[in-house]
Amino acid sequence: MDFQEALAYLDEHMSYHKTGRIDSPSIEPIAAICGALGDPHLSAPVIHVTGTNGKGSTVQIISRLLAAQGLTVGTYTSPHLEHVTERFKRNGEPITEEELAEQITAVAEVAPLVDQNPGYFEILTAAAFRWFADIAVDVMVIEVGLLGRWDATNIVQSQVAVVTNIGMDHNEFAGPSIQDVAREKSGIVKPGSAVIVGETDPDIVDIFRDAGGATTFVRDEDFATLSNSLAVNGRLLDLRTPTTIYTDVFLPLNGAHQGDNAALALTAVETFFAAPLPEDVVIEGFGEVSMPGRFEVLGRQPLVIIDGAHNPVGADTCASVFFGDFHPDGRRILVAATTREPLEMLSALRADEFDIVFVATAPTPRGIPAADLARAAEELGCDHVVSFDTVEDACSRAVDYADGDDAILVTGSLYTVGAARTTLQRHAN
Repeated sequence: MDFQEALAYLDEHMSYHKTGRIDSPSIEPIAAICGALGDPHLSAPVIHVTGTNGKGSTVQIISRLLAAQGLTVGTYTSPHLEHVTERFKRNGEPITEEELAEQITAVAEVAPLVDQNPGYFEILTAAAFRWFADIAVDVMVIEVGLLGRWDATNIVQSQVAVVTNIGMDHNEFAGPSIQDVAREKSGIVKPGSAVIVGETDPDIVDIFRDAGGATTFVRDEDFATLSNSLAVNGRLLDLRTPTTIYTDVFLPLNGAHQGDNAALALTAVETFFAAPLPEDVVIEGFGEVSMPGRFEVLGRQPLVIIDGAHNPVGADTCASVFFGDFHPDGRRILVAATTREPLEMLSALRADEFDIVFVATAPTPRGIPAADLARAAEELGCDHVVSFDTVEDACSRAVDYADGDDAILVTGSLYTVGAARTTLQRHAN
């Protein structure tokens, strides 16, 4: 296959994205496919990351620290913002279209041989493992796609299992309690895994302590963010790990919550090496971190920010950073498109504190119709609400409407900010 044929093959297997449901969870299909490919998921040690929020940032910090130590790092994340190749990286550089087409072709060829019809995410995950094996990475950093136990990534045997936090999310697949969600996520823990837990609720922590890992490190017990100050274009941090205190570490990401992700990631990498990291490695690794779509500033006059908050907890964090760290002088303009319950998401975003709210339908089959979002915004008491068919149209109107002192926040899902990023960058140019 060439790249366009590979994309067409993926489109034919969009099972989860079409239905929003997993009818019979199992990792047997991808295990069979990877077995036929020679078990590429076992070709390098793995740091496996799950959690409700912060996975993407934590994965990127881990990857940069490992690369700064001199390793070749394969990173697999989801979803992508603008291009599917973003999911697969070697030391921060995405896979080429030609390389991805080659890997998808290999998966397509072996799938019928083992009597499997894989879904979209299974195909990409198997392709990632095969690419990492082909390019001989020293370590894989793998982000869970959904929960943990039945996720396609969970065929790995992780040396380090990382849990960012636990919230009420994906309850159509796990629940009804937060403990049920935690138990599903704890499925990534393997008998030899060191487990790094960012959650602090004792009942949740105990679930991960009892998951069968070799050892467990817990936030505020074994590691912590000691100091977390606003700095120009990021945060200035003091971080404590099980072995060391690192002071005056600059992280070029916005939001106090990134300080928590930083302590978690640093502890995971220390645990992987079973040793503290040299100061120059920490400075270089943190300094190289970049997170497109996560409270990313795309313009200054007007201030334009995009953030991939995709659930109420993430939306609350997003609003706190927007109102707490940026203090816009002019009008506040919200562009929202989401896949979650509209009233809950808009309430968490503090939509009623914006001067005008533009709503659109998120570009995914699970996107909430703009009309439903508009009704929810009006129910919250938003005075000025305008509906658009697409995120692109809403963003274009927001930029045209805004003056130099105004601030635009675009959020609601990673699908939303992916569409917005392309449009807003075009306006900036």
